Amino acid sequence: MARKIGVIGGSGVYDIDGLEGAEWRSVDTPWGAPSDQILTGRLNGAEMAFLPRHGRGHVHSPSTVPYRANIDALKRLGCTDVVAVSACGSFREEMAPGDFVVVDQFIDRTFAREKSFFGTGCVAHVSVAHPTCPRLSAACLTAGRAAGITMHDGGTYLAMEGPQFSTLAESKLYREVWGCDVIGMTNMPEAKLAREAELCYASIAMVTDYDSWHPDHGAVDISDIVAILTGNADKARNLITRLPALLGAPAPCADGCDRALDHAILTAPSKRDPAVVARLDAVAGRVL
Repeated sequence: MARKIGVIGGSGVYDIDGLEGAEWRSVDTPWGAPSDQILTGRLNGAEMAFLPRHGRGHVHSPSTVPYRANIDALKRLGCTDVVAVSACGSFREEMAPGDFVVVDQFIDRTFAREKSFFGTGCVAHVSVAHPTCPRLSAACLTAGRAAGITMHDGGTYLAMEGPQFSTLAESKLYREVWGCDVIGMTNMPEAKLAREAELCYASIAMVTDYDSWHPDHGAVDISDIVAILTGNADKARNLITRLPALLGAPAPCADGCDRALDHAILTAPSKRDPAVVARLDAVAGRVL
């Protein structure tokens, strides 16, 4: 099986430069339409698929992003690895606006989203103890540093529902009590769904602001965020162009991301709802 890199672009990252044979493709999924068409092509010899998470022109809020359709569509196109980039606030002085953080943990505080492909008719439980792929994350870290980006290795991402930014009390709680490093609105349930779909997943948090905890920076201001987003988008594209050479030839994931469903499905074969199983053809066809 050939390696194919899927990229989910966050706020401000709506395309990738330099794709050979670039084509915007519509993909139908049992979970509805993805956020947008998917830009496919080749980049430095590797097959790529790029999906703007909010849609071109930023039409989806964090709560209305069709997360299941997005992950299904990338899997359906043959993606093996997914790199998610997203704008985030920082809880750490040293993680400054313009820096990137390679996230390795999440705290999920979202509540208005469908979080699983599975349910009544076909029940499954996957482990997300380590929700990102160490190999893919390491490649992103190396690519970012080679591109001259200030990269931070590891961090806990607080996923909030939004669309409003944090209150000061929430910001202090997440930073001082829970020990989070960055805050965003879109990596959950995305990371959980990627694990259910047996995709290697890496999360790159592009810091735009200090949330509301910082005594010298005041409340989050959207105009300031937009200014940082522009620079971050260019950095993200530069990072992505370096990934194909670092990832190399396809191989089984050493951490088992591509085998997450081996022992996850609990519903007996005779009790599985055929309609539910049919809907899982791309996500779980390997085991169903």
